[in-house]
Amino acid sequence: MNGIANSIDDQEAPWVAGKTIGEVLRQTARKFPDQDAVYFLAKDVRWSWTRLDQEVDKVARSLLALGLRRGDHFGIWATNVPEWVVLQFATARIGVLLVTINPSYRTNELAYAIKQSELCGLASIDHYKSTDYFAALNEAIPELASQSTNCLTCEQFPKLKWVISIRGEAPAGALSWQDLLALSGSISNEQLQAAQLEVRCDDPINIQFTSGTTGFPKGAMLSHRNILLNAYYAGANQEFTSADRICIPVPLYHCFGCVLGTLCSTVHGATMVFPSEGFHAGATLRAIEQERCTAVYGVPTMFISMLEHADYPTRQLKSLRTGIMAGSPCPIELMKKVTSEMGASQMTIGYGQTEASPLVTQTRVHDSLDLRVGTVGRSLPGVEVKLIAPETGETVGDMEHGELCSRGHNVMIGYFKMPDKTTEAIDAEGWLHSGDLALRQADGYYRITGRLRDLIIRGGENVYPREIEELLFQHPDVEDVQVIGVPDRKFGEEVMAWIRLRNGSSTPVEELKAFCKAKLAYFKVPHYWKLVESFPMTVTGKIQKYKMREISIEELGLQDVAKIKTA
Repeated sequence: MNGIANSIDDQEAPWVAGKTIGEVLRQTARKFPDQDAVYFLAKDVRWSWTRLDQEVDKVARSLLALGLRRGDHFGIWATNVPEWVVLQFATARIGVLLVTINPSYRTNELAYAIKQSELCGLASIDHYKSTDYFAALNEAIPELASQSTNCLTCEQFPKLKWVISIRGEAPAGALSWQDLLALSGSISNEQLQAAQLEVRCDDPINIQFTSGTTGFPKGAMLSHRNILLNAYYAGANQEFTSADRICIPVPLYHCFGCVLGTLCSTVHGATMVFPSEGFHAGATLRAIEQERCTAVYGVPTMFISMLEHADYPTRQLKSLRTGIMAGSPCPIELMKKVTSEMGASQMTIGYGQTEASPLVTQTRVHDSLDLRVGTVGRSLPGVEVKLIAPETGETVGDMEHGELCSRGHNVMIGYFKMPDKTTEAIDAEGWLHSGDLALRQADGYYRITGRLRDLIIRGGENVYPREIEELLFQHPDVEDVQVIGVPDRKFGEEVMAWIRLRNGSSTPVEELKAFCKAKLAYFKVPHYWKLVESFPMTVTGKIQKYKMREISIEELGLQDVAKIKTA
């Protein structure tokens, strides 16, 4: 073999090839007009494909009435609510790029996303749990409270003209959702159709942020073609039809939710079922039973929470057949439980990254159990995969460790306004470098074996230590800091900070933790803290994070967790 694996699937081009997201939704709505398209349990909102298509048209006309056009950027900062799905398709229908913003972001992270992605508009919910989104908006955009709702003028964000309140009483300077819908009547169907005809399948249509090693998130630009083909193959590998009902507890802002969830459902005519705004194990189990879901998605920690929930033994989950477990390394024993005890006998594992739209590889429903629990599958049709030696860049053979690289319809257009970072990620021959180490078996199936990058994956969320380190360096009592990941049974990994305080300082850990909580999304805040006088180093003075991890595992008593095997 030449060391480069092409997909061994022999399939004709899928029906979505060459189409836009708006066209795909329209065609699905015509094919399955009265079937359930989407159901939100928390809101008891159930729409047919016809109703969803109509709601999308209305919001698309409203966005046109605001002056948004093909190529403009519109952000959404919200949990899993019906308006999220409508905005996803409405923006795509008229060629406006949807910028998906993590609802866990704090004010400074939100401000960065607005500025870096050059938003023209932003839709937000009012609150969720303890987070006051409107308060954060007013802090990030001080001019908002003194503006009329006609058109925002903001020195810090010169392109931002509209803020939309998805629910609750709109704050000063923002339009309510009803105000937005009322604008739809000013745009004719002919104007909407003209806007749709301008959209091309290779246009960028999403900007999805992925954390950067510099501490600044990068916006991966994905096209209609990127994510529609990924959605098609993800569903084909699960053998989806219009009779399937997909339980989607994963967040919509992430590729898992808005590509493998909403778009996969739309491409195959399957029903999307959203149990709750954010993940809740009990609500997910209830949704599977009540809606007779045939598939369920989740990162490993979600499946662990469901299996350990008090309601689990009493729920009837016999409808389950398949789904996707992905987002972080999948413990082999967990997959065995999900496929046997939980009943999802055809559960698949996927591997990918946001820059890959997101899937690179996936197992198939008829693969042997050993392959489905012990590997991350083989490449999607139309996607090439190779493994290269990190030191030389030479392609390695079967059963040799190398960095996983992919090329094909899955590779992003690039990072928005970051050409240098794009060149680092995608080489001159079009190969996207993952930064993950893998090996390929002789049968073409892959196993992920490690990472080149200094990355922590906590419950499916990417956490880059440098971002946390740079923040903690700003604390006046911190002399030096190193952040690592340590194994965790529930989340896969947890964040740990080793801190060297300045001479004479006795700052308590709780103060440092509060300092982080004020500036970082909750999943980035270190769970473990260790105050030290020095760090393990090489003779040349390079800090040995692997040694820190070994010491931490020993001191925290995590030896058994560290031995858990993953695919």
